[in-house]
Amino acid sequence: MSNGYRLRITVKRALVIVLLLIQIFLFTLAFTRYLQVLQWLTIVLQFISFFVALAIINRTTKSGFKLSWVFLILAFPLVGGILYLLFSFQGSAKKMDRCLRTIESHTKGVMFFDKTFTETLDSPDINQMRYLMNHLHYPACTNTETKFLCPGEAFLPVLLEELRKAEKYIFMEYFIFQPGAMLDSILDILEAKAREGVEVRIIFDDFGCFVTVPSDFQRQLERRGIKAIKFNPFRPILTAVQNNRDHRKIASIDGKVAFTGGINLSDEYINAVDVHGRWEDSAIMVSGDAAWCLTVIFLQMWNLNTVIARNKGRILVKESQVTSSLEDFSAYKPVLEALPEAQGIVIPYADSPMDDENIGEHIYMQIISNARKYLYITSPYLIIDDSMVSALKLAAKGGVDVRIITPHNGDKKFVHDTTRTYYKELILSGVKIYEFNGFIHSKTFVCDDMTATVGTINLDFRSMYLHYECGVWLHEAQAVMEVKQRFLQEIESSFIITEQTCKDRHFNSLGRNILRLVAPLM
Repeated sequence: MSNGYRLRITVKRALVIVLLLIQIFLFTLAFTRYLQVLQWLTIVLQFISFFVALAIINRTTKSGFKLSWVFLILAFPLVGGILYLLFSFQGSAKKMDRCLRTIESHTKGVMFFDKTFTETLDSPDINQMRYLMNHLHYPACTNTETKFLCPGEAFLPVLLEELRKAEKYIFMEYFIFQPGAMLDSILDILEAKAREGVEVRIIFDDFGCFVTVPSDFQRQLERRGIKAIKFNPFRPILTAVQNNRDHRKIASIDGKVAFTGGINLSDEYINAVDVHGRWEDSAIMVSGDAAWCLTVIFLQMWNLNTVIARNKGRILVKESQVTSSLEDFSAYKPVLEALPEAQGIVIPYADSPMDDENIGEHIYMQIISNARKYLYITSPYLIIDDSMVSALKLAAKGGVDVRIITPHNGDKKFVHDTTRTYYKELILSGVKIYEFNGFIHSKTFVCDDMTATVGTINLDFRSMYLHYECGVWLHEAQAVMEVKQRFLQEIESSFIITEQTCKDRHFNSLGRNILRLVAPLM
């Protein structure tokens, strides 16, 4: 990365910070002036905060969010209630929710193939399958091969090879793009394929790429023949909509092969640069029916953004307006041959912050509840609500070998410190906590040689409740045992955390309680 490029990125970041600080200053100044002139306003605001706190307590949302907001209102009774109303009742977010739901309701059926699994399964996983199939309408695919790719150095060559094979289209959706050896090698292939007539589309999250790519990145891609969309353009305005980021990682080639997982398109993910020590990350490749499901998930997000773009940034609400703007997904549906060596059941899924269905959390919770022998988890963060803490503790107390690997070198100090506040409580219940000697970014669950999930969903509030995410659920597929074997290898590069370690290194009870209290608002 050149010095000039770094300077532009630094200036861009500094400018946004200054604009946000100016807004906060002006808001505080105006607010203070009004209170001095209109003392009765103080009483009104306190009443607003009181009734807002009552409303929060009665909302059907996570207890962690409730507690954090009530604490904030108690600490700042004059502005706390107003802040909550500002962040919770924005029309644009509700309109986007309705728009996305309309798109999904009109396109999820396209995912299904004639050979989609419909039989009864004699397994603890049957309830989870019913949840994904019957309630969420994601097909259980049997005509699918799976391959777990870990670390990033193993993922990149396979991805490049599959990109070179593309004949009709390449769709890529990633949170972070950053110029370097990894991204440059990918873009060179995409540009060559675009010249051959292959349709190439990219979705990148504007916040995720805010300090990694230049402001004209979208135009640069388009000049190379690549269609590009900037998801939820970041603006230096105090608004809750900026919280909802596209954290998905999807690459689809002709709808026949697809990838997802934790790996972004940046050099630290393949250890070409040293950012936080050894970087451990993973992805899963699916070939067959499940690849088409991930393709549809990409197309749903693409069409959400194009519907908004075609209407000059307005988010449509009327169903007829949305559906008339949709493209024909079935035009991209491949004709797939049977895969005789394929085994198990594979269900790709997506999660949206715009509805009340916490899909990622529900999948994780069901895996925890179904575990009978062992449960192995990797996550860069461990910031979870009381229900998941209780589920992990109960599994360990019931004799399940519960092991969790988190990083030793955190990428965000405050978040990493908060992760460590959960250790002692879990360890005392029999959960084994390990820290990877470096930074582990994988998001994997595996249990009992039977079930696994690989995806983009971290064990934190932001990922499970505020971001667009995706993953692949696996039952007795080949990749299940590959996830397990890699976990056992990662244990060898990690060290166990003990109760004594927590006493020696971690916070006192007051500091721990404060961090846990504000965790949902991070």
